[in-house]
Amino acid sequence: MAHLEAEAELGGYEAAEAARESLDRAYAAVARLVGTAPERIAMAQSSTVAFAQALSAFDLGAGDLILTSQADYASNQIMYLSLARRRGVELARAADLPEGGIDPDDLRRLIARRRPALVAVSWIPTNSGLVQDVEAVGAVCREAGVPFLVDACQAVGQLAIDVERIGCDYLAATARKFLRGPRGIGFLYVSERATCRGDYPLLVDMRGATWTEADAFALADGARRFETWEMAGALVLGLGAAAEYALEVGIETARERAWRLAERARERLAALPGARVLDRGRVRSALATAAFAAHDGVELKLALRARGINTSSPERDDAVIDMDRKGVRSGLRVSPHYYNTDEEIDRAVEAIGALTA
Repeated sequence: MAHLEAEAELGGYEAAEAARESLDRAYAAVARLVGTAPERIAMAQSSTVAFAQALSAFDLGAGDLILTSQADYASNQIMYLSLARRRGVELARAADLPEGGIDPDDLRRLIARRRPALVAVSWIPTNSGLVQDVEAVGAVCREAGVPFLVDACQAVGQLAIDVERIGCDYLAATARKFLRGPRGIGFLYVSERATCRGDYPLLVDMRGATWTEADAFALADGARRFETWEMAGALVLGLGAAAEYALEVGIETARERAWRLAERARERLAALPGARVLDRGRVRSALATAAFAAHDGVELKLALRARGINTSSPERDDAVIDMDRKGVRSGLRVSPHYYNTDEEIDRAVEAIGALTA
């Protein structure tokens, strides 16, 4: 808020220059959050924009193959399908393990059969508590020398992240969700391997490059080449503050508490008449999802909101493959954070029970 006031009083450029040290600290905090250096972090207007910037660094054309999972985020799947429609790019999805989540062995088989241009995986999909094994996927990609892009939108803030251990070329995330920063800002981790390879986004601008001659430009060093000139300084500062706060709380502390509360929610939701918990996977996160016979998720969400209870309502078009397999068109998602209490979980489930009785 102070930065917005400074922009109103001084001007946008002047306020940004005055806040240079604070903005640099925001980059440093985000870098610590994912186990890298500040020059490996690019700010973006959202996690989806960050993901798209990374995807655009690959000159994908007819016959190129993208390998992904059955549970990739809807926006990402639509991007792949758009590339297929416009550029002739092909899309393949690795099989799931019996308990849910991408099967690394099937991914290895697919890569051996035909080398993809890129492997891209959503760590935690938006519509369920599934946690996909991105470290195992990263190991397969390193073994085959295939670039790896991770969507960590739902993972940052509730999972300890070490991009070196994952072995990814890119990792996209948001300031909000479990990091609890402001809406309208996200970030992209760009590996040294990617920049040394010469990667840069399709539509690089004057933030990411310098116009050096009439028909030439020079790329910026590090991840900055994936940024755009126009950036909301207040939101970057908000993201930095959220990252610092998460680091102070401790990601493991946050994960342990939030995941325990989500398990409590699942146990109590499963006991409600007509309820079916939808979460699968060897590991389940702080997203507890359920479907209710004869009750639409959106209507339940709005009725709960009127009672001061915030939930989400994943729909079929958020995850067509997964929702069709589960035989549901709508669900309800309870996403407890570490500041929530057992009593709040119980009260929320009691309200859901009253609405669905």
